[in-house]
Amino acid sequence: MRRESQSLDSNLPVFNAGALAEHLRASLAPERSVAVLIATDGLLAIALASIGLYGVMAYTVSQQTREIGIRMALGAQTGDVMRLVIKQGMGLTLSGAAIGIGGAASLTRALKSWLFGVGPTDPLTFAAVALLLFGVALLACYIPARRATKVDPLTSLRSE
Repeated sequence: MRRESQSLDSNLPVFNAGALAEHLRASLAPERSVAVLIATDGLLAIALASIGLYGVMAYTVSQQTREIGIRMALGAQTGDVMRLVIKQGMGLTLSGAAIGIGGAASLTRALKSWLFGVGPTDPLTFAAVALLLFGVALLACYIPARRATKVDPLTSLRSE
């Protein structure tokens, strides 16, 4: 490339010659590092949310041991108890997701310059994130729900 430009015009300075792909990669490096940082923060936020929801649900189940024991003594099946606990957790998740989607929709307009290849209110992205959140929340609720089904009605009734 240098030889060809010198043959066309010997007074033309040639510096930083390279392939277009290399220049493009170098020019997008700051945006890529910010994208990796934001993605890492997002994964950390999902992990913290699932741990928090698990903690709330485990505490709720421990506080409702007597109630769950009474329900089971009156004939509630393990599936009924599991649905009850998961329904409570998913209710919390649904309200949090509604608030989060509203906040995200308003923030994406401010961060429009950082978005590449996707619109600020892309419904597919919002749906995918909501589904991921619901999947993680379902897993975080399942463990305490399974623990709630193992409550012995006699033990929980005798405890008080």
